[in-house]
Amino acid sequence: MPAEAFTLLCIGQAGRLQYEALLLVASLRAYAPGFTGRVVVAEPQPGPLWDGDPRMDDSGVREVLEEMGAEILPFESRHFGASYPNGNKIEALLALPEGEPFVFLDSDTLVLDEIAQVPFDFDRPGASLKREGTWPEIELYGPGYGAIWKSLYDRFGLDFDSSLDLSQPDEFWRRYLYFNAGYFFYRCPRVFGQRFLDIALAIRDDPPEELLGQALYPWLDQIALPLVIHGLGGGRDALPEGLMDGRVTCHYRLLPLLYALEGPATIAKLEHLAQDNRLKKLLKGHDAFKRVIYQGKGEKARKLFDRDEGPLRSVQIRKRLKRHNLWLR
Repeated sequence: MPAEAFTLLCIGQAGRLQYEALLLVASLRAYAPGFTGRVVVAEPQPGPLWDGDPRMDDSGVREVLEEMGAEILPFESRHFGASYPNGNKIEALLALPEGEPFVFLDSDTLVLDEIAQVPFDFDRPGASLKREGTWPEIELYGPGYGAIWKSLYDRFGLDFDSSLDLSQPDEFWRRYLYFNAGYFFYRCPRVFGQRFLDIALAIRDDPPEELLGQALYPWLDQIALPLVIHGLGGGRDALPEGLMDGRVTCHYRLLPLLYALEGPATIAKLEHLAQDNRLKKLLKGHDAFKRVIYQGKGEKARKLFDRDEGPLRSVQIRKRLKRHNLWLR
């Protein structure tokens, strides 16, 4: 059954993200024509937390986004800005209207199929399970996964035990609720965003003792996100498998990774989009897009990876691409 109407939200700002947002909205229009909801590209505004002007600086991108029906929504950076750009996804939520269901997508995402048909239950929030055990990093004589995560649940008055996946072994990272922040959804952006902001700031400014020595950047959003989702009644089983980060969306992170890791159908959809004359002119304005899509670097990246060699960790993939000068961003 189709989900109820919702707002699709992403971030657009100067540099790479404006071109990613352009591709995201173009893919939505091409491959999900049944989506009739609001499309919002949230744009951080200049202020004391930015070194320069973070707004999208390619007027052609702005024009085509608006032609495709996207609304460019300004928001203020009051807590993060240049020191933690991932915080944009938190602060942008507070610029949306109260009580309107939303789905947030990272800008480096392609829509591949009808996203309106994904059965989002906006009363039970969820987020991306396309992740690795990136945080915390367990030290030899430090606290383990259980102690670190429990300290956070205790700090925010949440029930730790009910968050555990008991099918996974004790002290294995998958036992503990952990998401990639590449997508998430809920019935009210203001409620979700305020809770996300409060928890992230508390972790940043006054972390529990068990977090001492743990890197908070760039993981802060992904540390806070499970606490937000669990506290609002959601969890790891909020959606059927294989839709988001699967048949319906592709969170590719960087274009060389898309070519290295994704299937031929996804690459074909990307390249079909990229041949649109309006998009081609704009995407060639960014060096990585020009080299990866139009000058063959993507195919070179793809040839470095054998589809049958089994899963590789992100650090292994990154090293291989860097070794061949194909880590382009």
